[in-house]
Amino acid sequence: MEQKIRRDRNMGSNLRRLRDASGLSQEKLCAELQRRGCDIGRTTYAKYESGELNIRASVIIELRKIYGCSYDEFFKGLDND
Repeated sequence: MEQKIRRDRNMGSNLRRLRDASGLSQEKLCAELQRRGCDIGRTTYAKYESGELNIRASVIIELRKIYGCSYDEFFKGLDND
């Protein structure tokens, strides 16, 4: 029996869209996250945006504060099949 592995949904494009809309580079965003207690480097953040790593909830909480958006913005379009 062949087992199919379903790929999890990825919010990388939403992370990039929100960052671009805020006018922040990955470096500046990571510096702000670090100032707020999230030890995230640019390389790690780039992996979030590319879908190579899943983002932690604590980082999403701080990003929502930085962007002044709702949590829905992070999940926009992910429920479409």
